[in-house]
Amino acid sequence: MIYCSHFSWQPNVQSLEMADTAHSAAFTDVQTAFIQAEAEDVERENELAKKVLKNIKWVCGKNKTKKVILHSFAHLSESKADPEFTKAFFNRIQERLENVDYEVSQTPFGFFLDLDMKAPGLSLARVFKSL
Repeated sequence: MIYCSHFSWQPNVQSLEMADTAHSAAFTDVQTAFIQAEAEDVERENELAKKVLKNIKWVCGKNKTKKVILHSFAHLSESKADPEFTKAFFNRIQERLENVDYEVSQTPFGFFLDLDMKAPGLSLARVFKSL
């Protein structure tokens, strides 16, 4: 997870046929969550969702923001969940966060993106957590 004073994206190359239409966007003072859904996560989805939500809320509190971007970062491991599971999981996380007054966006799923980000050098601006 990386807290960003600026985060934006521009769709570049579509990588999945199932991808929806993509658009560019820009945000300020936002917590980004780079998430890798792995094949074994399918069996522990409920437990994993609770942990993801807890970690996002915790780091948002530390960085004093209620704005979150969920970004599928399928480059962290060789184990990858099916894209359908990953997208549904992201939607579930987004819905749960929005239900408790977070502003949540997702980067376009199924695209390689040009990313532009500015992350301040704060102690909790960059947090890694393996769940």
